[in-house]
Amino acid sequence: MLRSVGTSRNITTSRRVVAVMRLQGDLPTADKHQRRSGCALLLDAKGVLWATSLLECLTRFCFVISPTLLTNLESCTDAQPRMSATVRNPFQHIVEPLDLNDPKQQFYNLSKLGDPRYARLPFSIRVLLESAVRNCDEFLVKRSDVESILNWKQTQTQTVEVPFRPARVILQDFTGVPAVVDFAAMRDAVTKLGGDPEKINPVCPADLVIDHSIQVDFNRKSDSLHKNQDLEFDRNRERFQFLKWGSKAFKNLRIIPPGSGIVHQVNLEYLARVVFNQDGFFYPDSLVGTDSHTTMIDGLGVLGWGVGGIEAEAVMLGQPISMVLPEVVGYKLSGKPDKFITSTDIVLTVTKHLRQVGVVGKFVEFFGPGVAQLSIADRATIANMCPEYGATAAFFPVDDVSIQYLKQTGREAEKQAYITKYLKAVAMFRDYTDVAQDPDFTTVVELDLTTVVPCCSGPKRPQDRIAVSNMKTDFEACLGAKQGFKGFQVAQKHHNTVVPFHFNGSEYFLSHGSVVIAAITSCTNTSNPSVMLGAGLLAKKAIECGLSVKPYIKTSLSPGSGVVTSYLKESGVMEYLSQLGFEVVGYGCMTCIGNSGPLPVPVVEAITQGELVAAGILSGNRNFEGRVHPNTRANYLASPPLVIAYAIAGTVKIDFENEPIAVNCEGKAIFLRDIWPTREEIQAVERTFVIPSMFKEVYEKIDKVNKRWEALDAPSDKLYTWDPKSTYIKSPPFFDGLTKKLQPPKSIHDACVLLSLGDSVTTDHISPAGNIARNSSAARYLTNRGLNSRDYNSYGSRRGNDAVMARGTFANIRLFNKFINKQAPQTIHLPTGETMDVFDAAERYQQAGIPLMVLAGKEYGSGSSRDWAAKGPFLLGIMAVVAESYERIHRSNLVGMGVIPLQYLAGDTADSLGLTGRERYTIIMPEQLTPRMIVDVKLDTGKTFQARMRFDTDVELAYFRHGGILNYMIRKMS
Repeated sequence: MLRSVGTSRNITTSRRVVAVMRLQGDLPTADKHQRRSGCALLLDAKGVLWATSLLECLTRFCFVISPTLLTNLESCTDAQPRMSATVRNPFQHIVEPLDLNDPKQQFYNLSKLGDPRYARLPFSIRVLLESAVRNCDEFLVKRSDVESILNWKQTQTQTVEVPFRPARVILQDFTGVPAVVDFAAMRDAVTKLGGDPEKINPVCPADLVIDHSIQVDFNRKSDSLHKNQDLEFDRNRERFQFLKWGSKAFKNLRIIPPGSGIVHQVNLEYLARVVFNQDGFFYPDSLVGTDSHTTMIDGLGVLGWGVGGIEAEAVMLGQPISMVLPEVVGYKLSGKPDKFITSTDIVLTVTKHLRQVGVVGKFVEFFGPGVAQLSIADRATIANMCPEYGATAAFFPVDDVSIQYLKQTGREAEKQAYITKYLKAVAMFRDYTDVAQDPDFTTVVELDLTTVVPCCSGPKRPQDRIAVSNMKTDFEACLGAKQGFKGFQVAQKHHNTVVPFHFNGSEYFLSHGSVVIAAITSCTNTSNPSVMLGAGLLAKKAIECGLSVKPYIKTSLSPGSGVVTSYLKESGVMEYLSQLGFEVVGYGCMTCIGNSGPLPVPVVEAITQGELVAAGILSGNRNFEGRVHPNTRANYLASPPLVIAYAIAGTVKIDFENEPIAVNCEGKAIFLRDIWPTREEIQAVERTFVIPSMFKEVYEKIDKVNKRWEALDAPSDKLYTWDPKSTYIKSPPFFDGLTKKLQPPKSIHDACVLLSLGDSVTTDHISPAGNIARNSSAARYLTNRGLNSRDYNSYGSRRGNDAVMARGTFANIRLFNKFINKQAPQTIHLPTGETMDVFDAAERYQQAGIPLMVLAGKEYGSGSSRDWAAKGPFLLGIMAVVAESYERIHRSNLVGMGVIPLQYLAGDTADSLGLTGRERYTIIMPEQLTPRMIVDVKLDTGKTFQARMRFDTDVELAYFRHGGILNYMIRKMS
C-alpha cells in the first residue's frame, strides 16, 4: 500500500527503491527541474511513494528496462526483493503476422501508423523509427521519441535526442579484448558491491572477429601465411586464451577464430542478417561496432556505425544508444563509370567530395539511377570509407541487387524470401530507378560517375585525392612544401638524393618517392571481387609482358576472407600474383592498421642515411602519418591493381600516361594501359568464378579454420583469474575505490596543460596500434618485466594491459606538440621545464596531485575508433580536453571515461584567445548541469574565456556524474 508522497531528495541510503514509473503529466508537487526533464514516481521498500525527475532516475537511482518489464536497479545498500511491472507497448495495435499462414511470426507494420510523414522519411531514418516503435516502453523509449523521429523533417536541425537499440554488436580483437577485460573487471566490481556477477553479460548478439593480431613478418614465400599465423599465435596465445574464456563465460558472445578474415568482410559475407527473425518477430538488422569502418555493412542495407568500445559495452548490457537525430544528406549517383574505373576510384572521389561538403555527424544516404550500376561490393567499398569523409553512416537501402548478393554469398532461399517480403511490407525496399520512392533529404549533392578518373589519396590523409595523372607532380610539390598534410619540407638541394644499397647480393638505389611497401590489404577492397580479380588479371598481363617487382619491396596480399583466395585460385590468377611477390600473408587487417612488420635492414639504413621520403602504397582506408610504417613518410591509398602497378614501377614519381611502367628484359617499354584490364574483362571472370558454393564451403567451417585455436585450452569459471605476471591481460584500475554512493562531479582547479596540439590529431597519435619503440616508456616497462625487445609485440595486441597502454598514450613518433615544436612523443614538464616522454611527465604531475588538460585544434580524435584513446588520457590524469571540434566517436569515448570534452565557442581558438598552454586552468562545475552548456574557464593570469561542455544529451550527463559509463553500469547492476 502506498502511504505517502514526498520528494526523492529525502530518500536515504537505508531505503531501497523497488520500482519506478514514468508519469504522463506533472505531479502537483513537482519542482521546476522535474517538470523540465519529466516526472517519475519511485516506490521504496517500505511502501512510500516519492516524486522525482527522469534525469534523477538516470543518475542517482539507476534503472534498467526492457520492452515488457520495468525493473529497478539503484545505488542504495540493503538487499530487498525486486518488483516489476508489465508495460504494454502503445504500438501493439500495428503488430500483425508477415504471413497469414504463420500467425506466430509477427512484425510492427509501420505502414499501419497511418502517418503520411513516414513515406517521406529517408530509409535510414525509417530504421531508427522501427526500433523506437518496437521498443517503446514509455520510459527509455517514449511515444514522444517516436513522434520526434516521424517529425524528422522539422526535428533534424533541433538537436533532438532519441534512443536507438541496435539489434547486435560487432567487435574486432584490438577493441574486443579491452571490452572483455572490462566485462571481467565489472564482474569483479559487481561481486565486491554485493551484486550478481552474471548480470554482466551481453543481452544482444555480439560477434568478435580476431583479425587485428597478425603481422607481415614473412612475405614473398609460399609458406608466408603459415609462418605468420604461427607467429601470431605464439605472440598472442595469452590474449587468445582470454578471449576463449570469454566465449565460455559470457552468453551471446561468439568469437570468430584467427585466420577467418577481416571483421567487416566476414560481417558482409556471413554475419549480416539484413532482417532479424527472432523471438517471433521480424525487424531490420542493425548494429554498432567497435571499429569505425563498421559502416561497411551499410552497403548491404544494414544500418550500422562505429562507436567507442565503452559505448558498445553498454549496448551489450542492454542500454540504448542516446543519439542526436541526424541530418541526412542525399547523395545522388548518376551515369555509368568508365570501363577502366574501379570502385576504389569512386570511393576516393566520394571521400574528397563529401569532406568538402561537410557531413560530420550526419547520415549520408545514396540514391539515384547510378546506384543501380554498382554491385554490393562497390557499395560496401563506398560505405566502408564513411569515417574518412566524416559521416556517421553511409546507407544504401536494400534493393534487388542486395537480394542477389545474398544469393551469391550462399544465404538460404527462405531467408531471401522473408527479407524481401518484410522490407516491402514496411516500405524499406528500394528501387533506385523509381524517383517516386526518393524521400526527403536535408540536402542533396550529386556525383556523375562518368566524371570519375583513376586516382589515389595521400600522402598523409584519405581525403586528399590525387588523379593518377597528377601523382608525379603532386609528390614533387609535397616534397618541398611546408611540413603539413601535403608537405615534407625537404630542402630543394636534397630533392634528387639517391642512396645505393645492397640486397640479396645485388645493388639497388632508393630516392624520394621510392616504393618500399606495396600491400593489397584491408576489407575496403579485398571484399570486392572486381578489384581483386582486376589485380590478378593485371598481374597476369604483367608477367606475360616480362615485368617484375624489385625484391626489396615488401609486397603482401592479405585477403579479407578465405573466399577471396578461392576465387583467385579458381580463376587462375593467383599464380601470377605470387610471381610478382603478392603471396597470401594472412587473413586480417595487417598493413592497413600498421601491422606491416619490419622492412629489410638495408632498406631502412638507406632511408635513414638519405633522410628519404619513402613511399608505401596500399589498398587500405587509412594512411595517417606514422600509421603504416615508421619509415614510410608518404603513404598512398589506391586500388589493388594500382598497388601492383606502383610496385612494378618502384616509385610514385611516375606519370603513367606518358612514361612506361617498366622496360622488360627485351628492352620493350611497357605502359600501364598495355596491361590494365577493362571492367568487362573483370566482370566476365567474376560471373564465372565467384559462386555461392565458395562462400558456403568457407563459412561452414569457420569455427574450425584454426586448429591451434580449436586445441587451445581455456578456463570456464564465471570470474576470471587474473595472472599478476601477465603482460597482456591485467585487471584495470577503472573501478578501484568505486562505491555505491554517487559522488558529486569534481571541479578542476589549477590544471596544467600536458600537451598543446594542432588540427587533425588522430587516435593513432593518441593511442598508437603499431610496434612498441625500443626507447619508449612502454618498452622500459616490458623490459623491467623480463621481456626482450623481440617480444614487445604491438600496442594493439597489448590493449588488455592498462600499464602498457597508459605508457603508450601519445607515444606516436609523429605527434607534433607545440611545446617542443617538433614531431616526437614528448612534452615539457612545465614546473621544471624538462623535456621528457609524455607518460613520464604525466606521472610527475600525478605524484604532485596536479590535474591535467589537453589543448587541441580541429577534428581532435579523428581516425579509428579506439577506446584507449580515451582510457589512456584518463589514466594519465587528464580531466578535460579543450578543442575546436571533435570526431564523433572519440568525443563519445571521452564522455564514457568521465573526461570533459570542452569546445571553444565559434570563432575562438587557442591562438585567438592568446593561450600558450603554460597557464593554469580552473573549471568550476555548476551544480545543475545541462547538455551543451557553456562554462567559464579561468586562468591563473586573471583571464577568463568561455567554452561549451560537449555533453550532448541528458544520458551523457548521467554517465559523467557517475564518473563514466562503466561506473554507471556497475552501480546499476549491483
